Amino acid sequence: MKGTMKNKIRFYLGLISYVMAWILPLSGFLVARLYLSPGVKAAIIGVVTLGIPELLVILAVVCLGKENLIDIKEKLLAWLELIKPPGPVGRWRYRVGLVMFMLPLIPIYIMAYMPQWLPDHSPLRLYVNLAATLMFLTSLFLLGGDFWDKLRALFVYDARAWFGPQPEEKT
Repeated sequence: MKGTMKNKIRFYLGLISYVMAWILPLSGFLVARLYLSPGVKAAIIGVVTLGIPELLVILAVVCLGKENLIDIKEKLLAWLELIKPPGPVGRWRYRVGLVMFMLPLIPIYIMAYMPQWLPDHSPLRLYVNLAATLMFLTSLFLLGGDFWDKLRALFVYDARAWFGPQPEEKT
């Protein structure tokens, strides 16, 4: 790491608090299984998802400092670049990926417009949502790196779509 910490305890405390800020909201699933009143469960889940993680991030920022946070961010982004799928994919892989990308929208519309088909208390609703999320995430890898660039272009103001032959670069 470029940023150096003279106090290793501060560094590890900051690192642990940063990681805990990301992991702690998942404990809400465990709290939901406890034999507590619904109000107490809601309060605990609210605190572990909306209160404590923010405080842990602030503690991490204070302990790590700007240079170390930038280094950690750069390493995480470099790791994400490593798992990014390759660029071009075949036509059939792209079509299957697009179907898998769009198919998870169906349960959303069913739950919105025909909630009796997947009621809130039904365990099937959870399984359908988990399957739809897994399918959506899998489709992103199936579609390849070029699709990731297209998806990224949605959030870039100056990005433009180009249909047809590639324009020749001017040198």
